[in-house]
Amino acid sequence: MWQEAATTDVMDERLITELRNIAPTKAAEPLSRHTTFGIGGPADAFVTVRSSQELSRVVMMTREFAAPLFVLGSGSNVLIGDRGIRGVVIDNQAKSWRVTPLHLGEDSPVAMPAAFKDVPPDECMTLWCESGASFAALARQMARDGFAGIEWAAGIPGTLGGAVVYNAGAYEGCIADVLLATSLLTGSNGVKSMTNAEMQFSYRNSIFTHGACETCVVLSVELVLRRGDANTLLAKIIEFDRARLAAQPRGRNSGSTFKNPTGDNAWRLIDAVGLRGHRIGDAKISEKHTNFIENIGAARAADVAALMRDAQRRVKEQFGIDLEPEVELVGEGFE
Repeated sequence: MWQEAATTDVMDERLITELRNIAPTKAAEPLSRHTTFGIGGPADAFVTVRSSQELSRVVMMTREFAAPLFVLGSGSNVLIGDRGIRGVVIDNQAKSWRVTPLHLGEDSPVAMPAAFKDVPPDECMTLWCESGASFAALARQMARDGFAGIEWAAGIPGTLGGAVVYNAGAYEGCIADVLLATSLLTGSNGVKSMTNAEMQFSYRNSIFTHGACETCVVLSVELVLRRGDANTLLAKIIEFDRARLAAQPRGRNSGSTFKNPTGDNAWRLIDAVGLRGHRIGDAKISEKHTNFIENIGAARAADVAALMRDAQRRVKEQFGIDLEPEVELVGEGFE
């Protein structure tokens, strides 16, 4: 998920007409319908793409009109402002995938991820998938099919493209452990393949968040998997599900609000400054897990943002630690 800067204050009706020739397009679509928070004002144009080809065409057309652009994945890990997003919002539903035997020639620029260096090559497979696929659904399908490597992602509420951007992870696994390469649409509308090493992965960061590829769009991803036992993998996912349900709140939220600072946990710091259950309007810091903010009714983005600022201020004052948001604030209307 990312947003290109606005270059105009007015949505060109000719652009909406061109977009409708490519993919289904709605005007003034409430984004609260498309986020896990259930929060967000309207998008000037909301375009649903169902293939990486449509995704590329919509991005290039939007750029041709110099309109602002935001690519929305599953609507998790994002807080959209109460006045919405100007320009074009792309609802990425491109989710085709296939599994094939892994073939890495001696001259291949792609290297086996470190987590697989001891796995015999003939036990490995390549999973190619478009960027709009649900990472959780994909992980569960691979487990059912007897392919191991991403079962830890079975509870991550986001798309594969978003997982690449933020190096999503859980239960000591992350996308950097399994990524072979990713296909990107660059800011100049060229298509470029980048290897794992070129993605500059670190904790919840990549070349995108480092600012080196802000205008690139993830089109598709190649992951490496290994053969495994379906029953064993599904049993592991059940255990992950139980642990997640025991520790994290259900309902309308956006996942973890802040990244864990080095050597500590964001939830512990927020709890320690007395914010467990703290509420502004219908936005509430979860009593079950204090690194989650819940929409318990008709919360506004401004309410959530105010809670985030409170947490950052109090943690900074008491512990001298700067909490870095994991949820992305996008659009207008946070005050």
